[in-house]
Amino acid sequence: MERLLTQLERVNLVIGRSVAWLTLLMVLVTFAIVVLRRLDLGWIWLQESVTFMHAAVFMLGAAYTLAKEEHVRVDVFYRGADPRRRAFIDATGALLFILPVTTFLCWQSLDYVSAAWQIREGSRDAGGLAYPAVPLVKSLIPLTAVLLGMQGVVMFLRNVLRLRQPRS
Repeated sequence: MERLLTQLERVNLVIGRSVAWLTLLMVLVTFAIVVLRRLDLGWIWLQESVTFMHAAVFMLGAAYTLAKEEHVRVDVFYRGADPRRRAFIDATGALLFILPVTTFLCWQSLDYVSAAWQIREGSRDAGGLAYPAVPLVKSLIPLTAVLLGMQGVVMFLRNVLRLRQPRS
């Protein structure tokens, strides 16, 4: 079981590490935009690309952040808890919050994403990114929900396994 959980988590870790490189690209593109403005040049599609890269980093990095346990946590109950109590809190949080929210997000976003693909949605700004940029970014919404949900399942099962271990 642990091997399967490690493999599932590895997906999020690889995606997270890979998408982190977009932050460097965002800095370089932003630098280029600033330099080009000084030369009285500019392209809306280039500015939109930074926004879309930021969206990708945020959405695809969410499950990575959860996997690395670097997410925001309310430490009221967690801070002074022993490892078993922490496992219980994490398992309960995954079951009651992460899994229902990600299921709802995925379900609710499907029509929104589908419509973007069906109408071949492009940028609202003249000179912005062409089709299929907008539907691709919108497709990250259900993908984010799936990746977060998958990490929530890993988190839940791993903590259930910890709780089933004999007390030491």
